[in-house]
Amino acid sequence: MIGRVRVATFNILHGRSLSDDRVDLDRFAGAVARLDADVLALQEVDRGQERSFGADLTTIAAEAMGAPHHRFVATLSGEPGLWVAASGDEQPDGAAYGIALLSRWPVREWRVLTLPALSRRTPVVFPGRRWPVLVRDEPRSAVAAVVETPDGPLTAVCTHLTFVPGWHVRQLLRLVADTARMPGPHLVMGDLNMAGATPARVSGLRPLVTAPTYPLVEPVRQLDHVLAGGPVHAVTPGESLDLGLSDHRALAVEVALAGSGATAL
Repeated sequence: MIGRVRVATFNILHGRSLSDDRVDLDRFAGAVARLDADVLALQEVDRGQERSFGADLTTIAAEAMGAPHHRFVATLSGEPGLWVAASGDEQPDGAAYGIALLSRWPVREWRVLTLPALSRRTPVVFPGRRWPVLVRDEPRSAVAAVVETPDGPLTAVCTHLTFVPGWHVRQLLRLVADTARMPGPHLVMGDLNMAGATPARVSGLRPLVTAPTYPLVEPVRQLDHVLAGGPVHAVTPGESLDLGLSDHRALAVEVALAGSGATAL
């Protein structure tokens, strides 16, 4: 429908399903098709990995949703257990893992952002554990696109932030600052590794969907978000969707830009 743009974010766990511990490329394509998004943000995306049959999951998703405009951004290069950092414009040619942003509408500008990350191990207390564990985080990036919708430009941003407390806030604030001058209203989408209202509160952006997304079965926390800045609003309540794969649910909502004639909720 003209005046509406359906947007979605999905941490895909490289296409693996918890029900059978398998990656099925047809199942992955079907899940993306069911989302029926005009603009889609993906996290934990494989390219050229043996565990996902050497496939380019971004290309499969693009074909499934009919999105001629897409960009994969590697955060790690190589294979699991042998990862090395890959970020910014220096993208690897071989096996990689990262994030992707896809659009049915034309994209007039792409921008890749490298986010601040810890360079040393840090103690983190994970849910269900009593004592902290020393962890080393992976590189974190974001990809932004200026999408030419029928009602004007929209800046859409996809990211997957760290789970390290405090640093995910720093990364989100950097992302918002670095994209502030991009045109049109803004949407920040992705697995932000922050629950509930925290991302909106610290960023000053507005949440367009409020629904738990993790874990997949009987979710209790919202780690995945669609945040808005500027004249864009939700025209549907939005939904958290179990698509039969990953350990996260997908999050989807229809939005309209100011002046489109669509009525806000």
